[in-house]
Amino acid sequence: MPSTLPTIFSDRRKDARLQRAAQSQTRTATTRFLIDEMCDDIIERLAFLRLSPETILIDRSGFPIQQLPGCNLTHTPADFDQPFAAIFGGFDVVASLASLDTVNDLPGALIHMRSLLKPGGLAVATFVGGASLPALRRAMFEAEPDRPAARIHPMIDPRSCPGLLSRAGWSDPVVDTHKMTVRYSSLDRLVSDLREQALGNALASAAPPLSRPAYHRAKAAFAAGADPDGKVSETFELVTLTGRR
Repeated sequence: MPSTLPTIFSDRRKDARLQRAAQSQTRTATTRFLIDEMCDDIIERLAFLRLSPETILIDRSGFPIQQLPGCNLTHTPADFDQPFAAIFGGFDVVASLASLDTVNDLPGALIHMRSLLKPGGLAVATFVGGASLPALRRAMFEAEPDRPAARIHPMIDPRSCPGLLSRAGWSDPVVDTHKMTVRYSSLDRLVSDLREQALGNALASAAPPLSRPAYHRAKAAFAAGADPDGKVSETFELVTLTGRR
């Protein structure tokens, strides 16, 4: 039976943005701040729970989780909404890093993550949440006020997550959020940071590039929100989900 799920995100575009980030010549610690924050959050949670997992399965994002000596780390061949469970056994920890918000079947992905765990195992997912990027959203709207195109993909509202986790069978579900404020001197620098961390647009129906006039309107709208020192404060909401099998 063919799938009736809508194809919101493109696997090809997700692969391309991961490859582009991995091959970037300008990628440094300062441009990995969101990914590093997500990795540190997962490590701190494992330490807080006093877990010393022997096996961890992490999605195909390709971002390493460091500081776990003696742990066997495996990457998935696809996103967690894909049917690959049969090739893996049970894991102590199943983790999703910066990619659960771009699966086409979020409830299915949560169920799949649970199924990959050993009994008592921990699932953890962290991603950029729905309250993120208000300055960028405003700039994109001002660029095309009459017919704005979809240039920022839909994001997950953390308020919907407790119900999703319960329906997916996660035991002891917990949803945490925190916000980071990052200050930018230009719209171009913000977009570059997103691309460096493989957080660019992955929509299946890609909008055409901004016209030159629209691009200049976006830059002007972004700069209009600057503080007296000329920098714009942008917000990132980081959402972390945890639960057990």
